[in-house]
Amino acid sequence: MQLEIMPRKKRLSAGRVPLILFLCQMISALDVPLDSKLLEDLVQPPTITQQSPKDYIVDPRENIVIQCEAKGKPPPSFSWTRNGTHFDIDKDPLVTMKAGLGTLIINIMGEGKAETYEGVYQCTARNERGAAISNNIVVRPSRSPLWTKEKLEPITLRSGQSLILPCRPPVGLPPAIIFWMDNSFQRLPQSERVSQGLNGDLYFSNVLPEDSREDYICYARFNHTQTIQQKQPISLKVVLAKSSRERPPTFLTPQGNASNKEELRGNVLSLECIAEGLPTPIIYWIKEDGTLPTNRTFYRNFQKTLQITQVSEADSGKYQCIAKNALGVIHHTISVTVKAAPYWIMAPQNLVLSPGEDGALVCRANGNPKPRISWLSNGVPIEIAPDDPSRKINGDTIIFSSVQERSSAVYQCNASNEYGYLLGNAFVNVLAEPPRILTSENTLYQVIANRPALLDCAFFGSPLPTIEWFKGTKGSALREDTYVLHENGTLEIPVAQKDSTGTYTCVARNKLGMAKNEVHLEIKDPTRIIKQPEYAVVQRGSTVSFECKVKHDHTLIPTVIWLKDNGELPSDGRFTVDKDQLVVADVSDSDGGTYTCVANTTLDDVSASAVLSVVAPTPTPAPIYDVPNPPFDLELTDQLDKSVQLSWTPGDDNNSPITKFIIEYEDAMHEAGLWHHQTEVPGTQTTAQLKLSPYVNYSFRVMAENSLGRSLPSEASEQYLTKAAEPDKNPMTVEGLGSEPDNLVITWQPLNGFESNGPGLQYKVSWRQKDGDDEWTSVVVANVSKYIVSGTPTFVPYLIKVQALNDVGFAPEPAVVMGHSGEDLPMVAPGNVHVTVVNSTLAEVHWDPVPLKSVRGHLQGYRIYYWTDQNSSKRNRRHIEKKILTFQGSKTHGMLPGLEPFSHYTLNVRVVNGKGEGPASPDRVFHTPEGVPSAPSSLKIVNPTLDSLTLEWDPPSHPNGILTEYTLKYQPINSTHELGPLVDLKIPANKTRWTLKNLNFSTRYKFYFYAQTSAGSGSQITEEAVTTVDEAGILPPDVGAGKAVNPRISKLTVAAAETYANISWEYEGPEHVNFYVEYGVAGSKEEWRKEIVNGSRSFFGLKGLMPGTAYKVRVGAEGDSGFVSSEDVFETGPAMASRQVDIATQGWFIGLMCAVALLILILLIVCFIRRNKGGKYPVKEKEDAHPDPEIQPMKEDDGTFGEYSDAEDHKPLKKGSRTPSDRTVKKEDSDDSLVDYGEGVNGQFNEDGSFIGQYSGKKEKEPAEGNESSEAPSPVNAMNSFV
Repeated sequence: MQLEIMPRKKRLSAGRVPLILFLCQMISALDVPLDSKLLEDLVQPPTITQQSPKDYIVDPRENIVIQCEAKGKPPPSFSWTRNGTHFDIDKDPLVTMKAGLGTLIINIMGEGKAETYEGVYQCTARNERGAAISNNIVVRPSRSPLWTKEKLEPITLRSGQSLILPCRPPVGLPPAIIFWMDNSFQRLPQSERVSQGLNGDLYFSNVLPEDSREDYICYARFNHTQTIQQKQPISLKVVLAKSSRERPPTFLTPQGNASNKEELRGNVLSLECIAEGLPTPIIYWIKEDGTLPTNRTFYRNFQKTLQITQVSEADSGKYQCIAKNALGVIHHTISVTVKAAPYWIMAPQNLVLSPGEDGALVCRANGNPKPRISWLSNGVPIEIAPDDPSRKINGDTIIFSSVQERSSAVYQCNASNEYGYLLGNAFVNVLAEPPRILTSENTLYQVIANRPALLDCAFFGSPLPTIEWFKGTKGSALREDTYVLHENGTLEIPVAQKDSTGTYTCVARNKLGMAKNEVHLEIKDPTRIIKQPEYAVVQRGSTVSFECKVKHDHTLIPTVIWLKDNGELPSDGRFTVDKDQLVVADVSDSDGGTYTCVANTTLDDVSASAVLSVVAPTPTPAPIYDVPNPPFDLELTDQLDKSVQLSWTPGDDNNSPITKFIIEYEDAMHEAGLWHHQTEVPGTQTTAQLKLSPYVNYSFRVMAENSLGRSLPSEASEQYLTKAAEPDKNPMTVEGLGSEPDNLVITWQPLNGFESNGPGLQYKVSWRQKDGDDEWTSVVVANVSKYIVSGTPTFVPYLIKVQALNDVGFAPEPAVVMGHSGEDLPMVAPGNVHVTVVNSTLAEVHWDPVPLKSVRGHLQGYRIYYWTDQNSSKRNRRHIEKKILTFQGSKTHGMLPGLEPFSHYTLNVRVVNGKGEGPASPDRVFHTPEGVPSAPSSLKIVNPTLDSLTLEWDPPSHPNGILTEYTLKYQPINSTHELGPLVDLKIPANKTRWTLKNLNFSTRYKFYFYAQTSAGSGSQITEEAVTTVDEAGILPPDVGAGKAVNPRISKLTVAAAETYANISWEYEGPEHVNFYVEYGVAGSKEEWRKEIVNGSRSFFGLKGLMPGTAYKVRVGAEGDSGFVSSEDVFETGPAMASRQVDIATQGWFIGLMCAVALLILILLIVCFIRRNKGGKYPVKEKEDAHPDPEIQPMKEDDGTFGEYSDAEDHKPLKKGSRTPSDRTVKKEDSDDSLVDYGEGVNGQFNEDGSFIGQYSGKKEKEPAEGNESSEAPSPVNAMNSFV
């Protein structure tokens, strides 16, 4: 069900309804509805609903009917006045009043005369609530008098002379319609030479012998009485002169060089100029101080009459008619003044109030001269009407305060000037009524799913009730976040779903009571075509079928129809429609086209289409097809100013019918060599009427097209130059923008030569302030695209228009666009700036917006300048480095990301417009809390000895707080790059040097070193170093003192076969140690399986293994000094179908071994080169294969930047990250901060912190301060987390 609804508006509270509601909404919405069933007890003052026109001309042969009808409750009674006094209809037997109405019927068809009842009548409709009055109805009988008897002498003239045949019809009511005919009642032909004037006279600019006749008769037709009167015939004889002397034009009417014309607003302005001369003059019109309105200007009577419809004050001015022939030109200026009878700006509207409420009646009218406003109450001038203390008259407004029931009345507003009057009735009806709901109970609405549902709740009450909707029997009122509540009571569900089904209750409340009504809503499934017809190509004479399967709501019954080319199917037995398909038998060429399946239900409809193409059976032999040959013999005929006829002869179609011809043109004057599309015509047509533009040198060519393509162009036609005319369009893309605070730069896209329509193209540029009363200022400029207006106020809206003109005339009135004069810098700084620190690297800034007037331009946003306070411990800079973030539009807060922890910041805020920045707000200072430190600036190992190493380092370049301690972790690396146990050591924060003792001699160690603050641990730096070798081959001093050497197992090697593996290792340490081997399936959680090695052998064989399985293995020592080797992983060979093949003889095995040997050789060379450079050792591969959890002191899930947490700065290095050979730590690319990009990097953060700001500054990239991994929270990565 579709309902027409009012636009959604903000609901007003009941206490503010009276004045605003009844001025803005009660024009028709709260007129008391006269529903006899629902509102029988409601009263309403009278309202005039029908009345006769003010100037009422009646047919004197028929009864006079003066209409007056009104509505009201109780029904009103009627009375009349005639010529200002009471008209007692009971005393006149010829006058009766229609029952229940105020309409008068005067019976003059019997014995009365219409002239007896001529006069001014006024009707009054009255009930207990007030009286409404009609307009003054002036009743006049129509008149059609006869011509006076006169004797007309024959007229004799020589050819070439001018002549005026007078008509001078009798004055009738209404005025007669004049036309000239002969005795046979045939209209006399008229032309530019002979025409009838507005006064009815017949004008001859010059007479010819064929004008001679004896029956020039002027007729006057009086439409009201359907009578025609005729003048005596006039005889004219024209004698052929031996020589007719040519003469310049002179005006027959009007006389002189100038005249005046006055017309009323809304009427048709008719201006006439008729000239005589030989040869016959041509008339054309211009407006001296403007252009003629495009859509309201019409030329009549062979250009001799200019008519402008719906004239307004803007049409006042000087109009010039110009008469021209070969011997001269004359002008006549008509000064037009447009006056105006009163017309409504705001007519008074009915007002319904409850006792104690306030309201107002407003009556506003305009006219020329300005109309006078007067008020009446119940038809009596308000000055002498009974006093009402609740009303106060203020010119065109009556204000009501605390109305009571006795305040009900009908008020009349009379607006009058010398040209007429307006009378408007509006009642004030004081009612105290509880709510009434007018919508029928239990109305059922059915709506298709996913479409809007509109549930009606028409209501009435005084005071105006508030409306609430509820769903079901329980629950709160429906809110506007999901539903739309319209002021007429309608509930709109924008997108109805299945769960929208149910019962809805409308509740209307005011202070006098409550009413409610239930309606029901059902949501239906949409109708869908699940199998659509498909495109088909069939041969003539065959059968084709189109399928159309429909799915619909089970409660709805669909109707399926088929259309051909959007029309009905042919009434032909060859077309058969079954349930789901259309079958066309014996297909012919006429059956080709588009077939559409349309499925309708009572609530919706869907359709699907397919095209049928009919082809002929393949002929044998097949003709040769090709594109057509080009047309030839192009000819131009009927050459007019704006059109020409082009004809041609088609070339051979090459066995494929020509479907169309394409016509192109060339403009040799403006764009020589360029061909443009002109038009297309069907292939059966060999002529075309072409529309032309003025001032263009045309050439044409034609191409033919068939199903195979387009022919070559024909030869060009002869050239045809059209006459110049005024431009028919104005420049596009008109804009007004100021380049300085005191100017306005008006720009436009100039017309091209083709669009100029003539020589001397110029532009009339006009402008005025939008919000002022200034007149338009205009200037005519050459064919340019810009004009600068100087001396303008700063940033003021202007109305602008640019009109094209050339030597012939002006283009149509241009459209008005709005621009602005130049901007200036904002004057006021944002106030109330305050900062909230979110975490160590993020802060939120709030500020109050500046007044829009102080912006003095287009508000582009707000810009935050912020910087850290420099001191001697920081990097010394000559200037303080400031960073900038810009926030677009009228935002009043924003995020500052990428701050340095544990820092003092200063900021200010400035408003930005198109000119630049305004003054800065007062500086605000804030402090960021501690964060985790960067990695130590450097780490180096000095003074290696047999059992000690000394570490020296520099503190972090960015401590981001107060350092609490350092953490040092280290572990040995054996000759096979296996990592030993990890040692963890805490070092005081004030140390920059530390010596490790009791280390193994000739052993490589790997060190992991990082600093800590109260916020957590920072990034780590790594280094490796080797204790010195005992070259004398003696034990270290510690051993000589009785200290035991640390035993170890190294170089664990596995050689695996299909079901067994040989394990070997090297051992360093005390003798007589018992070994064992442990192994298990790699990746499983099962217990290690243990095998004891007999004696102190350094090899062992594992048997019973599963083929193709990965195993883990390690070797350990028995006893108190037990230790184990690092793990190794190996894989047994796959199961073999036969064991008779010697693998050593297989080509693939030999190739594999060669590749492995080559790879090992390359690795050895690389390791040797890198070792010589003091660089990295190939430990990373082992670390990747055997990750050591001890290396990762921090968790990776401590937080993300998007949650404003500092913990992401704690993420560790990736496994196997190495220190470069130069002992410095380089940042990875992802660690670039936003300020690293320097000036020119644009971006912003919106109010939730996402990146929309703009950084600027001259910060250079700093030296790397730590070996941070790519997982570290760089600002760039942090920006991504904001999105």
